[in-house]
Amino acid sequence: MQQICEGMRLILTLPPTLTWTDDDLYQFCLLNRDLQIEQTAKGELIIMAPAGGESSWRNSEVIISLGNWARRDGRGIVFDSSGGFKLPNGATLAPDASWVTKTKLATITAAQKQKYIPLSPDFVIELRSPTDSLVTLKRKMEEYMANGVELGWLINPQKRQVFIYRPNREVICLDNPTTVSGESVLPGFILELPPLWAGF
Repeated sequence: MQQICEGMRLILTLPPTLTWTDDDLYQFCLLNRDLQIEQTAKGELIIMAPAGGESSWRNSEVIISLGNWARRDGRGIVFDSSGGFKLPNGATLAPDASWVTKTKLATITAAQKQKYIPLSPDFVIELRSPTDSLVTLKRKMEEYMANGVELGWLINPQKRQVFIYRPNREVICLDNPTTVSGESVLPGFILELPPLWAGF
């Protein structure tokens, strides 16, 4: 087993002879609830420590804002960073915040909803913490887009930037914006950014 440390992430490469099913991954995560664990399309395990206080607070602010909009809108469901998605390329990733239409969720079984959801969200947010590599998060955003996500935001509080990702389009970087819009994917959703820039 090979391991690589990248920032506050530990990447484990499992032997190719090891049979590792989706259920095995789910059980492994249940046994290690204090860690956030993702799996790459190549089968590597990415193990991350819990977020620090300010990052956790920022993520809560994003979830509250997205959740309030979703309740009013009524077309979809919001997930936080503990919810994993099994993407079409085989990766299991957990965005900091995500939204999926109820129409799409209706295509999976009740049993599938209890584990990692086997589809791509319609919308994702990744919120960079001080220990996250921006390059790694950008690769993650590109992976979401390649797997069917319609809109994604990479929020970088350290530089007051928001990177907007859309499929088959150039990434747009907004410097020190006061708001960002959900466009046609999340009509009417506006995230106010000054509180995230200021911290608590």
